Amino acid sequence: MENIKFTNLERQKTIGNLESEEFDLVVIGGGITGGGIALDAASRGLKVVLLEKGDFASGTSSKSTKLIHGGLRYLKQFDFWLVKEVGSERAIVHKLAPHLVLPEKMLLPLIENGSYGKWLTSIGLKVYDILAQVSGDDKRKMLEKKEAMKLEPLLPKKILNGAGYYAEYRTDDARLTIENIKTSLLFGAQALNYAKVNDFLYDNEKVAGVKVTDETTGKEFTIKSKYVISAAGPWVDELRSLNNSKKGKQLHLTKGVHLVFPYEKLPVKQSVYFDIPDGRMMFAIPRGKVTYVGTTDTNYNDNKDRVRTDIADAIYLISAVNNMFPDINLELDDIVSSWAGLRPLIHEEGKSASELSRKDEIFVSDTGLISIAGGKLTGYRKMAERVVDRIAKKMEEEYDTELKECYTEKIFLCGNVDFKKFKHVKKYISEVYNNIKDEGFSKHDAWFLVTNYGKQTEKILELYATIVEADSYVRLAKAEVAFGIDYEMVQTPMDFFIRRTGRLYFDIESIRTLMEPILKEFQNKFGVSNDIVESWRTTLEEELKEHSDFSLERG
Repeated sequence: MENIKFTNLERQKTIGNLESEEFDLVVIGGGITGGGIALDAASRGLKVVLLEKGDFASGTSSKSTKLIHGGLRYLKQFDFWLVKEVGSERAIVHKLAPHLVLPEKMLLPLIENGSYGKWLTSIGLKVYDILAQVSGDDKRKMLEKKEAMKLEPLLPKKILNGAGYYAEYRTDDARLTIENIKTSLLFGAQALNYAKVNDFLYDNEKVAGVKVTDETTGKEFTIKSKYVISAAGPWVDELRSLNNSKKGKQLHLTKGVHLVFPYEKLPVKQSVYFDIPDGRMMFAIPRGKVTYVGTTDTNYNDNKDRVRTDIADAIYLISAVNNMFPDINLELDDIVSSWAGLRPLIHEEGKSASELSRKDEIFVSDTGLISIAGGKLTGYRKMAERVVDRIAKKMEEEYDTELKECYTEKIFLCGNVDFKKFKHVKKYISEVYNNIKDEGFSKHDAWFLVTNYGKQTEKILELYATIVEADSYVRLAKAEVAFGIDYEMVQTPMDFFIRRTGRLYFDIESIRTLMEPILKEFQNKFGVSNDIVESWRTTLEEELKEHSDFSLERG
């Protein structure tokens, strides 16, 4: 499969090229929405550049519940349109990247005096199946108490009345984002991280490009374009303010927190979507060596660049888990990792955080800046289609240029060459395992590689063969680093450990083992000073503490 060079090793040359060209479209924001827009627009023939002020997926798009799900709870709000759209999108996104979007059975326990009664759940899941066009084994089943307890022995036997059993999909949101961006490159798009848009260029009072700061050097540069779309998530309103167009509807940010525990501390046999005492719902999702739980939904008005999990958030989630599973007694000390992210929702007067709609909205300013906000991870492809349709209409009216219709439902994402179904992914995991087991690797290591990189695993194993290193685990991580730097725009060790591999969340101990050899590898690749390496080390240690230390000294 083709791997396009996508690297910061030639960053200044890249910036020089961007300055000298004129684009049809600048996309601001390198999260899943921006990545989806870049792919949609480039595949229709537009000349596109995507700009991200931090690393790709460093905002909301690495901090979701990491589910591609149909939004069962929106049935309770009678939001049938949203359930229909995101429900059918699940199957499409799974088809585009079966190695990244994995089938995940979900158990919905029915508890005495809970939010969901047996009859309502049965009807609700049936409607869900119809709206989301669910077929085959994925169709919902209603389970008696005995069957539910067999599937999940941790459930509260005394107050359990049975369960709903239905299908969702699990993903790595940051990987889904980077693969959308990389796939857009195959259609001629360009993308740059650590490039902050701090103002707009205008021509005849219309937006005609952007002023950008290279966050790695502080240098400023400009990029000219016919149109600009802001898909900056929680920062959309800041860009509207820069453009003097923050009028009418505005963002309402809410915070969602997740906690990660060792699997043995919360050994659920499969994902559970359960009631909590305040009427909300929560997930507990097993993933490899850990189980993660979430989420909260609270109003947020603080620093958008430093969203923290407070002790109160952690206690709330732990209490909810302990309340649901009588044999579990989690404590703050059991937390091995965590994450906290922001939902950029549209403000509605008088509604609580949980009641706010997850629908996306498009705002167009008098100067032509197009902003998109709201929405869900699952609906990213349709959001992109809607906003690029706006650009297509403008291109036709203003430049007499007709664009293709959206066809991203047919474009496999990087990493998927010939996976038709998840069974093909499982077969490939077995092949990879057979290739690496003699080096001391486990089936879990093969699973990690394939569910991160898909068929790009072959390139990583090629790089592995060229590296001289006694420790095979360090050697493989160095191969991943080499791949990330050359083909995934990795700029710092944080990009690698947090967003390209998810190790900070799901294998935090490995960072403590790998930190020094990987820092050395970055120093060799980028040729930076010891001072830079020391600053990286300090940042990594701060990240480890921030995500895993929930002692009462936590601020």
